Amino acid sequence: MTSVKVSLSSIDKVKAFVNDISGFPADFDLVAGRYVIDAKSIMGIFSLDISKPIDLNIYADEGMDDIMAALKPYLVEE
Repeated sequence: MTSVKVSLSSIDKVKAFVNDISGFPADFDLVAGRYVIDAKSIMGIFSLDISKPIDLNIYADEGMDDIMAALKPYLVEE
């Protein structure tokens, strides 16, 4: 599992994010406090507070370079 922080601060950004990760066979979870949401679910994401960066857990055995390249516009530098 790889964990990164992402910023999904607008409706357009959420739509683009879901479209970008839906092409990958890996599982993605967004974690905000005690809530864990499937990151490929637009409705699930809108149940979270998207005004702050959110932790994204990536469960992938291969293709991490492609996944990280797709996530680049959403990543938050720590």
